[in-house]
Amino acid sequence: EQQQYPEETVNIAKSAFTAGVVGWLYGGLPAFASARKAFIERSHGELFQNRADAVQSAHRAGLRSFIRYGWRWSWRVTAFATIFNVVSTGLSAYRDKTTISNFAAAGAFTGALFRMHLGLQGLAGGIVFGAVFGIPAGGLLMAMYGLAGETLQEKRSRERRELYEQRLAEWQSRLSVTEVLGQTENNAQGRPEMDRAREL
Repeated sequence: EQQQYPEETVNIAKSAFTAGVVGWLYGGLPAFASARKAFIERSHGELFQNRADAVQSAHRAGLRSFIRYGWRWSWRVTAFATIFNVVSTGLSAYRDKTTISNFAAAGAFTGALFRMHLGLQGLAGGIVFGAVFGIPAGGLLMAMYGLAGETLQEKRSRERRELYEQRLAEWQSRLSVTEVLGQTENNAQGRPEMDRAREL
């Protein structure tokens, strides 16, 4: 059998990647537009070889801002989403059920972690902010699970049950083969003794 990563781990990695892309776009696109606009406003007096050179210079300025500010937002959003998902998934796996309180606790923990450098007020604000935004995020995720038909816990228990039934059937078939072989062996050993008894 191939060793596969648990579905929860794969989902955390996918959400981290998605959060990184969304954060990059969220930070990068406005920065691209404003840097391009600022470059155009600043460079009215500059001489360019042609229109294409001017457009290319404006795009280069925008691209530099897209990369710089996109990266700043990307790693923060990725870290926030990953910590939130790790905590909520850990709570769901530990409690073996998915509830809104798991997401509220994950949001509170993540918010507190990101705001603890601001002192006790920042920590309290982060807890409240995270819990308030964790509840709708959890509700949305639970609604998506409902549309999918089963939660990860239900799917995991169903797969465990199916695997158990499959292994039980394999074990029983091996046991029946062993019994048939044992009977065949006994019959084969019993015949020469019967032949000897007849000769005497």
